[in-house]
Amino acid sequence: MLPFVAMAIALVGGVVILEVVSFRALERLPSVATEEFPEIDRELLGKFSSFDPELGWVPQPNREKQKDTGDHLPGEEVRSVVTYSTDEYASRVCPAKDRDENADLTISTYGDSYCFCREVDNDETFQHYLASELDTHVANYGGGNYGLDQALMRLKRKYPEDPTDHVFMVVTASSIARILSVWKHYQEFGNILAVKPRYVLENGDLERVESPVDEKEELLDLESKADFLRKYDFHYDHWFKPHFATRPYTTDFLEKGEHLRYAGYTAGKELERRLGRSVPGIDFDQAQTQSALRLERPRVRYHERLFETHESLFDALIREFVDYADEQEFEPVFVMVQQLRYAKYEAEHGPIYGDLMERLDERYDELTTIDMATHLSHADGDVESLYVERGEGGHYSPETNAEIADVLADVVEQRAVVE
Repeated sequence: MLPFVAMAIALVGGVVILEVVSFRALERLPSVATEEFPEIDRELLGKFSSFDPELGWVPQPNREKQKDTGDHLPGEEVRSVVTYSTDEYASRVCPAKDRDENADLTISTYGDSYCFCREVDNDETFQHYLASELDTHVANYGGGNYGLDQALMRLKRKYPEDPTDHVFMVVTASSIARILSVWKHYQEFGNILAVKPRYVLENGDLERVESPVDEKEELLDLESKADFLRKYDFHYDHWFKPHFATRPYTTDFLEKGEHLRYAGYTAGKELERRLGRSVPGIDFDQAQTQSALRLERPRVRYHERLFETHESLFDALIREFVDYADEQEFEPVFVMVQQLRYAKYEAEHGPIYGDLMERLDERYDELTTIDMATHLSHADGDVESLYVERGEGGHYSPETNAEIADVLADVVEQRAVVE
């Protein structure tokens, strides 16, 4: 009898251990949610210096920040420390040309982190190269993780203070998901501080839904706003709930082989950090990045479907951009750029936004559109060559930013000829 009891205890103990290990592994997977309302403590809240009650978050003026955007081992030369600096307008600085109130040509850019040019230095942004080419200051009002909605809101708030002749709206295709969001965590698991306003369509007209968070302290108790967040964030029902891990966690963890691979590569990176040296024969950092991209494939397909079901909202935001340009008398240019996860998918399947750019061209005579993917050249079909070698999110390299600047400069010069 005793041996059977011992075996039963051992079996139960093994199951419990396996459940705990599986849950811990699931917590690290970017494609799985394990909590609806993770704890936000005051230490984390204190680091959220970009909080803005109107926009959710926004770069602050007169800041300089050095960030190590890549992974490296102790003692390894750091190749990926970059400097982000903002001026008194909260625009990223433009080393190539200072502001000049009497300039004959003025340009500003709005959008997401690809507009801000994350993962490169101040003098490696496309705005810097564009300013050098056109001999005029180029303002950079990109915001990390912004969608077209927040970029438009920031434009309307900032433009009266910093008007320009040309405004480039630069976003990635992930905007289709971001404009449907009020809390990033429901679609980007773990992004728990990012609560934002959004627009909805009411009888064909844009209606703004303000952020439910007026004071930063309110982020400490987001669960009290659960009804609002679930109602206005499209992704709660359509992405978060289908990817929420439930018991038995072992089943969820073992459901996909990629979960095991990602966990293994993550463990390898931690082992290297503890040893203080690389493990010969495998680049765990690169392997984990590739695994993460594979885990991202379902999200990319999800975004592709969103362009089919919610293009009307995206189009309404573009219409608002064009109308504001007419009201303020500037030249509007809409630029679609690619995140690495989209670039790899689209190289095989075509743009996830279909013929959106062509349709925008047909609808808005006064709008110039640029599908940047059709302008960028990469070595032997290797789209990864367009992006920084190592880093946090696959942003464009300095060389690619220089190419982008050439494309934008051509648009400005062509507009000048037309006028």
